[in-house]
Amino acid sequence: MESANQDINLNSPNKGLLADAMTDVPVDNAARGAAPEGLTLAEEEELRAELAKVEEEIGTLRQVLAAKERHCGELKRKLGLTPLDGLKQNLSKSWHDVQVSNAYVKTSEKLGEWNDKVTQSDLYLSASSTLEDWNEKLTQSEAYKKTQETLSQAGQKTSAALSNVGSVISRKLGDMRAHSISHSLSSYSIRHSISMPAMRNSATFKSFEDRVGTIKTSIRANGLSDM
Repeated sequence: MESANQDINLNSPNKGLLADAMTDVPVDNAARGAAPEGLTLAEEEELRAELAKVEEEIGTLRQVLAAKERHCGELKRKLGLTPLDGLKQNLSKSWHDVQVSNAYVKTSEKLGEWNDKVTQSDLYLSASSTLEDWNEKLTQSEAYKKTQETLSQAGQKTSAALSNVGSVISRKLGDMRAHSISHSLSSYSIRHSISMPAMRNSATFKSFEDRVGTIKTSIRANGLSDM
């Protein structure tokens, strides 16, 4: 058998290619050495032939897988799907697979059983009853009531104090505004009373009064002459 005298070159760049592209390199049996212990030469040749066939199939599957991945990427690109969308889809699918897995279902059932056992145990019921008694005693105690009343009174006093501060501030602002308006009116009145006599005694005002008097005299004189 020809394949019995040939061996695949595992370092060949053609490793993993299709059958028609495979390159077998013949190897001399003497150079290959003795057969492994427990195997005859015929068994070794048969195993080597099977190994070559499996490696060839692996190479073919890798090529098919690479082609399928390229085709898948092209379809995703045409559909506008990004790598992030694929990651989200993979994570969602992985989580769904976990939830429906036998291990997850069994773990959830075990946790539910443990929770039921704990909540129904005498120790849990006793502890819950004890805590309820302590809470009732605490809320009915004089110290608790006094503390609650003190906090309530403190809150009321704080609200009243803040309200008083707001009223005082508003009143102060109103007084300041009224004082400012009164001061402005007083200043205007003083300036007006001071400026009027000074204006009357000015040369311009006197000249204006003389002109008005001359006009009045002229009108009267013309009126008498017409009569």
